[in-house]
Amino acid sequence: MPRCLIVGCGARGRELAAALRDRGHVIRATTRDERKLGLIEATGAEAVLADPDRLATLASALDHVAVLVLLLGSAAGPPAAVEALHRERLDALLRRLLDTTVRGVVYEAAGSLDAGLLAAGGRIVRDACERGRIPYALVATGPGPGWLEAMVGAVDRVLPASGAPASWRG
Repeated sequence: MPRCLIVGCGARGRELAAALRDRGHVIRATTRDERKLGLIEATGAEAVLADPDRLATLASALDHVAVLVLLLGSAAGPPAAVEALHRERLDALLRRLLDTTVRGVVYEAAGSLDAGLLAAGGRIVRDACERGRIPYALVATGPGPGWLEAMVGAVDRVLPASGAPASWRG
């Protein structure tokens, strides 16, 4: 089955990692906090210390990844840094994807952050993926009931169980 990379693997990310693993996916997940590596590994995922603020730390994590899942809808930190995650950093990361094995992107477009910021991030994902003809899903279901099912469904939509990328979606 495809390898999925979850960027921003906190508590909900670990729940998603376990659910995707149970569906047969091979999961790699990132955290900025070295103390959380063991929690990620307990889900059956490969844990990677990486920071979406420093794109170079994500480079090796993208190796052999088919689906990139961006769980940053409730990211914490200084406001300017969080905004950059959904604007400049996001745009730079998506530009890098063209030279990788990533063939699907799932973006968490709902969470505790400002809805306008998440909508802007969603537009960046849409524009970059349409330019690169990469299937994508923008998940508008926020944390709470239905979130896990929405995220798993989004991964399935961008990369069907056969492992072959879904056709390009506009």
